[in-house]
Amino acid sequence: MVDPAVNRTAARAAAATVGLGVAGLTYATVIERNAFVLRHNTVSVLEPGATPLRVLHISDLHMTPNQRLKQAWVSELDALEPDLVINTGDNLAHPNAVPAVVQALGGLLSRPGLFVFGSNDYFGPKPKNPFNYFQKDHKRVHGEPLPWQDLRAAFTERGWLDATHTVRELEVSGVRTVAAGVDDPHIGRDRYETVEGRPNPLAHLRLGLTHSPEPRVLDRFADDGYDLVLAGHTHGGQLCLPGYGALVTNCNLDRSRVKGVSSWGSTMKLHVSAGLGTSPFAPARFCCRPEATLLTLTPVSHGDATFEEAQSLPPLAAERR
Repeated sequence: MVDPAVNRTAARAAAATVGLGVAGLTYATVIERNAFVLRHNTVSVLEPGATPLRVLHISDLHMTPNQRLKQAWVSELDALEPDLVINTGDNLAHPNAVPAVVQALGGLLSRPGLFVFGSNDYFGPKPKNPFNYFQKDHKRVHGEPLPWQDLRAAFTERGWLDATHTVRELEVSGVRTVAAGVDDPHIGRDRYETVEGRPNPLAHLRLGLTHSPEPRVLDRFADDGYDLVLAGHTHGGQLCLPGYGALVTNCNLDRSRVKGVSSWGSTMKLHVSAGLGTSPFAPARFCCRPEATLLTLTPVSHGDATFEEAQSLPPLAAERR
């Protein structure tokens, strides 16, 4: 005969487990996914003697029209007065979200900017089996077409430059910059041969852009002598474990580089943004806050290191879908 005390203990343990699960899910879906953070990194990649450059990296907004808190937070980023804005795609999560994205970016669109698109600029999200993310080569499932042409027109009309499969040369705050980008490698749209070759050696900064940080693309940028590549897509793992980190990267990048600054090859730096949004069908983050990053690029000198700190802007009330 089973001791009633044992049954009561087992029932309490089960209830506690369920309670923790509900609390964790509530935290991930209501609190952390709206706990936007601004990260600061200092990265030494410029030619000696160049003036430091402040670059705001935004990625993976996954915007829907009703996400007012996210829109308000993003609109505050213009007060940082960055020298250059880089957007590495996945702006949309709804066919009617273009006005929301444009309004949120606001004054940032009047600053020098470069962009490439991701799969969720071209196609809407769809429900997926979450275990598929543990298979790096799982079949891609596309949703309805999204109005990426309208978004591109809005960006370019305000002065941002589309870096997709083209090489751009510009001067930003006295820093001669060469930038090249590829379309999203995650869905096989990259055509690196359209930008291959060593960039202008007179440039102070050689910048690469891609939505998904696929190693085959990063290798090509490194071989051609680029200083820094900016990417998004990974969401920083989105659901991470304390002491372990990201469970997956949703691409062929290793987990150690799932977000932040790392080295690729002997001289190139890589910055992967954990992004600001999630799919509407997986609206949760755990131990991986949504972020934008202000990169301060400085000249290379002996003994330089990369520094990182996180800054939370004033907290906002939790946002629901």
